[in-house]
Amino acid sequence: MERESMEFDVLIVGAGPAGLSTACKLAQLNQEQGGDLQICVIEKGSEVGAHILSGAVFEPRALTELFPDWQERGAPLTTAVKRDDIFMFKNADQASKLPNFMVPKTFHNDGNYIVSMGNVSRWLASQAEELGVEVFPGFAAAEVIYDENNAVAGVITGDMGVGMDGKPKDEYMPGMELRAKYTVFAEGCRGHLGKELIQHYQLDKDSTAQHYAIGFKEIWDVPAEQHEEGVVVHSAGWPLKDHASGGGYMYHAEGGQVFVGLIIDLNYTNPNLNPFAEFQRFKHHPEIRKVLENGKRVSYGARAIAKGGFYSLPKMTMPGAILVGCDAGTLNFAKIKGNHTAMKSGLLAAETLFTALQANKSGADLTEYTEAFKQSWLYDELYRSRNFGPAVHKFGMWLGGAYNTLDQNYFGGKLPFTLKDVTPDHEGMQLASDAAVIDYPKPDNKLSFDRNSSVYLSNTNHEEDQPCHLQLKDPAIPIQVNLAKYNEPAQRYCPAGVYEVVTSDSGEKRFQINAQNCIHCKTCDIKDPSQNIRWVTPEGTGGPNYPNM
Repeated sequence: MERESMEFDVLIVGAGPAGLSTACKLAQLNQEQGGDLQICVIEKGSEVGAHILSGAVFEPRALTELFPDWQERGAPLTTAVKRDDIFMFKNADQASKLPNFMVPKTFHNDGNYIVSMGNVSRWLASQAEELGVEVFPGFAAAEVIYDENNAVAGVITGDMGVGMDGKPKDEYMPGMELRAKYTVFAEGCRGHLGKELIQHYQLDKDSTAQHYAIGFKEIWDVPAEQHEEGVVVHSAGWPLKDHASGGGYMYHAEGGQVFVGLIIDLNYTNPNLNPFAEFQRFKHHPEIRKVLENGKRVSYGARAIAKGGFYSLPKMTMPGAILVGCDAGTLNFAKIKGNHTAMKSGLLAAETLFTALQANKSGADLTEYTEAFKQSWLYDELYRSRNFGPAVHKFGMWLGGAYNTLDQNYFGGKLPFTLKDVTPDHEGMQLASDAAVIDYPKPDNKLSFDRNSSVYLSNTNHEEDQPCHLQLKDPAIPIQVNLAKYNEPAQRYCPAGVYEVVTSDSGEKRFQINAQNCIHCKTCDIKDPSQNIRWVTPEGTGGPNYPNM
């Protein structure tokens, strides 16, 4: 196929904190040296920030390195954290507030801010454009271009106007070839091209399995007397006390809003677990209910989180390309934070790329990035937290939590032990016949809601007549294997109701994919016990349109 082609010095895939930090730093270095680098950022969302979902309590360390005058520049960091409350939810009605000595110090947030990372990303994009970076939303990177030397040479953006039958429609527009001397992949957690590159170059051959969680978030407008701007609340225990690990959060943001959510590790084994339903009942706990009741839910979303940590990091460089941020898994789960680490990985990438381009190196495997990473505070931070997730997975919430408190508070993350979790999250699913049935209450439409009304609040939209972006390797597996063995858990782990098992009048069961509902969380690509679902990008601009997440 004949495609239009554009060439850049550096192409960045993904306009999140990692990608935009790479772009801004690279453009700064270029200006300082009077260079003429062509830097381009492409983003699959309808606008920058449309697909960004994060808690978020933000640590400004990397931002201060990038823009020391970020306050004068008007960065949307206005709500400083003024108090941390950590609770153990014993059951549906009781909770105990934990004293500081019982909590890993990584959970404390002095000097941090409650933010919308969507708005932070929009601000970063404006800074990048002022520095001369070209930022193009609405362009989904669909394929990697490999050159004759097996180096990454850029990407091909997705075709527009292809029907569900795979044939071009009247408005068909072929995707473009975007070629570059170097390409930076900053797609976020479980980026589909990042996943391909890790497999293609065996970047994870010396790493343990990556681990994931699904994170839910809602934004609520609450009465003034129930709102305390700057307060950060985290919880452990109920409703995940017995059958899954994870924890809840509630952040009192500006403007009378609170961000509330639940994070559930995707290594759970009971196929009957419904993460969305767990989140909905979480909001009924008295400590959460007292803030939300008489309030109004205004936004909903969910996103997978890469939480494997230090030992799960792949090699981040390959010929012609670098993986940054959550595409590589740089989140520090001991802090429940990944934005500052993603940004730092982007800053390191920019410095490495600039040096290479100054030396007229093109398409090289920039292993200098690995050395720079090892010398940075990012490496030190992730190393000190290396045992955090494996301790919880191996020893459970109580013993694992005790180990982590001891390690972080008294030994600075340097206890001489190595804990690794080598089992991928999709393995170990119980047979449905052996698993406990979980009885979830019906939503009351005051604090808890159904999936359809929730997806509506995510402003999700896709062009309906297009090829399904949720691809089955074998269409028979959902019914013949997953339904027979596991009561097809895709019906429950998807936070958007994309997957259904439909029974016809004759009694025949059929697996139905409602791709229009997909909020791009990537949980299906991770958790399917048969690894039969492959998430690929739909047409550009498709998916959620988060205003302030």
